[in-house]
Amino acid sequence: MGLFFRWMFAFALLALTYNPTQWNYVRWSVDNYESRLSIAVLAGLLLAIGYIIYLRATIRSIGGFGMFLVLSVVAALLWVLYDLGLLQLDNPTVNVWLGILALSVVLGIGLSWSHVRRALSGQADMDDVDE
Repeated sequence: MGLFFRWMFAFALLALTYNPTQWNYVRWSVDNYESRLSIAVLAGLLLAIGYIIYLRATIRSIGGFGMFLVLSVVAALLWVLYDLGLLQLDNPTVNVWLGILALSVVLGIGLSWSHVRRALSGQADMDDVDE
């Protein structure tokens, strides 16, 4: 269940930053930066903290090559769905949501990988060992 919550938070972080609707940080800050600059800066810093946490944990746990592999698996899955006719890629809005979904899977797995590896192998990371 922890993996699901970490993935959902990654999806929310990415969707809050940008999505094809009008309800996202990028569009809101562009429209309101003159009248609400302090709120735009605060919200941007909070989003940046979320990205730093996720990216740092992802890079430490699976690295750049692991990120590439997870993204490749998600891309291959989307390709299979497209080949089977279950997915149409002619709608730009759907494509943006698929991109958000793919990136959130990478970040969610990256943040959860230490827990998954420990559950599968029984081995603890050096960061997990009590002194």
